[in-house]
Amino acid sequence: MEGTVFLNRPTFPIQSTKPPPSSKNSLKFHSVTLPLPPQSPTPPSLPIDSLLQHLLHLSSLPSQPTTTSIPKSIKSSTHLPSLLISCDSSFRNSDAHPDMTLPVSVSNVEEEKEERVVLLEDGSLDFLSAKSKFMLNCILGRPLSSLKSFFNSVKFDLLEVDLIGLLKGLDRLGNWRKAISLFEWVLLNFSFEKEKVNDQIIELAVRILGRESEHTGAHKLFDLIPLEEYKLDVRAYTTILHAYSRAGKYERAVSLFGSMTEKGLAPTLVTYNVMLDVYGKMGRSWDNILWLLDEMGSQGLEFDEFTCSTVISACGREGLLDEAIKFFAELKSKGYVPGTVTYNSLLQVFGKAGIYSEALSVLKEMEENDCPPDSVTYNELVAAYVRAGFLEEGAAVIDTMIGKGLMPNAVTYTTVIDAYGKAGKEDEALVLFNHMKESGCVPNVCTYNAILGMLGKKLRSEGMIEILCDMKSNGCSPNRITWNTMLAMCGNTGMQKYVNQVFQEMKRCGFEPDRDTFNTLISAYGRCGSRVDAAKMFEEMIKAGFSPCIATYNSLLNALARRGDCDGAESVILDMTKKGFKPNETSYSLMLQCYAKGRNVKGIGRIEKEIYAGHIFPSWMLLRTLVLVNFKCRESFGMERAFQELVKNGYKPDLVVCNSMLSMFARNKMHDRAHEMFQLIRESGLQPDLITYNSMMDMYARAGDCWKAEEILRGLLKSGGKPDLVSYNTVIKGFCRQGLMQEAIKTLSEMTTRGIQPCIFTYNTFVAGYAAQGMFTEVEEVISYMVEHNCRPNELTYKIVVDGYCKAKKYKEAVDFVSKAREINSSIDDQTLHKLSSRIRHKVI
Repeated sequence: MEGTVFLNRPTFPIQSTKPPPSSKNSLKFHSVTLPLPPQSPTPPSLPIDSLLQHLLHLSSLPSQPTTTSIPKSIKSSTHLPSLLISCDSSFRNSDAHPDMTLPVSVSNVEEEKEERVVLLEDGSLDFLSAKSKFMLNCILGRPLSSLKSFFNSVKFDLLEVDLIGLLKGLDRLGNWRKAISLFEWVLLNFSFEKEKVNDQIIELAVRILGRESEHTGAHKLFDLIPLEEYKLDVRAYTTILHAYSRAGKYERAVSLFGSMTEKGLAPTLVTYNVMLDVYGKMGRSWDNILWLLDEMGSQGLEFDEFTCSTVISACGREGLLDEAIKFFAELKSKGYVPGTVTYNSLLQVFGKAGIYSEALSVLKEMEENDCPPDSVTYNELVAAYVRAGFLEEGAAVIDTMIGKGLMPNAVTYTTVIDAYGKAGKEDEALVLFNHMKESGCVPNVCTYNAILGMLGKKLRSEGMIEILCDMKSNGCSPNRITWNTMLAMCGNTGMQKYVNQVFQEMKRCGFEPDRDTFNTLISAYGRCGSRVDAAKMFEEMIKAGFSPCIATYNSLLNALARRGDCDGAESVILDMTKKGFKPNETSYSLMLQCYAKGRNVKGIGRIEKEIYAGHIFPSWMLLRTLVLVNFKCRESFGMERAFQELVKNGYKPDLVVCNSMLSMFARNKMHDRAHEMFQLIRESGLQPDLITYNSMMDMYARAGDCWKAEEILRGLLKSGGKPDLVSYNTVIKGFCRQGLMQEAIKTLSEMTTRGIQPCIFTYNTFVAGYAAQGMFTEVEEVISYMVEHNCRPNELTYKIVVDGYCKAKKYKEAVDFVSKAREINSSIDDQTLHKLSSRIRHKVI
């Protein structure tokens, strides 16, 4: 079977032994005969300062023109010719000093300006008094940035005008931002006066903010109002609840909903739908969702598409697969005909679980029921494929969509691009990104965020800067997620100051942290090794009014998993379950990684048992993680079972999983299984990478077939691959173990010529090879060469030499070597010398 290991490329001859070519000149470890080792390469790093400057520049660019928008009264003089914008000269002079408070009185200038304040031709502002119209003109004539100073300067005059009418007038003229600015000023100055801040003015502001989808600004304003003291209409309450939901202020929304119902107001279908969305996003709220559904039924309200899709989406967030299936079945049994939106939500549930077979069944049911799939349908199908490991099949959906007359949108492309990035296929992701633009699909900020995150993980700073420049040229402004992505990239040891710096700059650019930002900060500080800062961010998040969610706990688990803090991670899981959260696949995956880091095989076994018993859903992510953590702990049985379960569940193993299996088989000298795994890689459409080839080299080197290992190295070079230090060390190890030292030195020479610097493992391999043959002169040459080229021998180096001397029964030479060790390496400590001397004594005995 050896001749068929590499089925397509490259094909290696069947030859287990190969006589070394004769060499008249023996190579030795000397700078004269060996090329000088290259300088140590500078480890790749992210130029955070440069990236941050690009991001700051992008964030400072306005998404809309920065010039003051011209109000409708000016833009269309033919329609509103008599609405004059000019005001008192003192107003105009204050433009140069917007913060200066000027004692301007409308009453003082009213007489000389009264003839200029006349009715609009269409009569749309006839409800305003002359004084109110004049004030309206003055507000329209000032830039938004200076309105606060202006309002302060005419504070007492504003008390005498109809504030609600003024807000309506501004809104009708298309100046809703100025209307909200006035409302905010009124709140800050007259919140204690119910006649000024009454139900009507709040309802008007709510309608404006809701219409403009200004959810962030809305919830901040509403936090200034003791809403429980007012009795607004249901529409206003619903808009506020929606704003709180969008801002992640779920507990505030629940409290307000309770206050609303206590006032005797009957929620509408839209209100209930908003609250379903609140509970769905809030988490650990399935019982509350069922209660709301019962309430809706008792009120005689029929579920609509939003109701059904929101409930099913809530199940998807919580991993409640069975509950989603049951709810959907009950809907249909009661005669409900699902629409595209509901089907899409069910697709999303299966997609998150990576059950692409069920996702395909949903698509088939849609077609059978004449329910037309839309772009969202196919986007969810793409997500299902990639979550199950079928990247190429997911990418192929793009062609399917085009064939059915549906153009893939930015979400479609971004889903596949993100999947390629997570699979380590950055180049494929960038190719698809370029194809996306060539096909006329404009990337959105989510697309750019996915690519920035992908390139950041690989420290490809030049590519990141190119993407930021591309964002600029396409007029795509960064959003909060872009900044969160930058924060996540700083989450590495030694980069804590950059996390702080990016966070401060983010806030300066006007991006207030949301719950996702805090989750990112917790994870980033944790990865930096700053547990104190991570805990501090958790506390800050609570103070800011955001409730912890599963993602928050997973951020904490991520930080603990990197350190292998099993006790800490278990306490997090216990805390989240006590608070009603159900750990999801990410939670369990992080726990498995934590156990592997801490070499806690029993911990892995406990979760493993729960998965195989069906108590935890065996998703692609979890089964993949089981393969990898068992590999890390060298548990071959656990690896094989997890791999079999992965295949049995219809998932596609990725290259990382296959390489892990191949490496395990190679280590355990299971050559036939290794060959089968390599064949599976090729048959699955995966391209063997450097790790694959290195594993095959290692297998042959361990088996004593050094020439086969060397042939794989040659094949890798011939196919355009770039061997690394591991590749050359493996081949060198194979030659040294067979005593072919000249071939090993030739390989070393080739390695250094290619710019790869030898490491301590390389030199120790040569020391072991020479010592095994009793060639102690050459051993000393290797050690001298090491010291000369700034690679200090370590304790293992000395042990190898001492053991070599003792094996040859040259005990005196061993003692002499130890006594001269400090001459070779002045930094060797007394404890190491004592250990070596004791080692010789034990060998003699």
